[in-house]
Amino acid sequence: MTKKTIDADAVEGMDLNGDGHVTKAEMDMALEFKRRALEDQDAQRDAMRKMTWFALMGMLLYPFAIVLTSFLGLDQAASIVGDIAPTYFVAISALVAAFFGADALKKNNN
Repeated sequence: MTKKTIDADAVEGMDLNGDGHVTKAEMDMALEFKRRALEDQDAQRDAMRKMTWFALMGMLLYPFAIVLTSFLGLDQAASIVGDIAPTYFVAISALVAAFFGADALKKNNN
């Protein structure tokens, strides 16, 4: 049987017990950690995409809520919903900006 080797930089960080030898169990565990990290990154991108679409839909539908309440003859409700609009738009924009900003800072620190 021929001996197979792996470059030291390819298995960097896989030697969990520090004995200088990377076992199959250690390699499998490192690959599982890497797979889970990729899944977490994918889930985070999906969450960011969903949050952005939800915020966009809310911002686009908000004016229609004002028009709808006015059309239904609920003038006081239309006035209240209209008065809340600036706060709503700023809050949603700040939420999206904070989420994306935190993600950008995290990426810069890595």
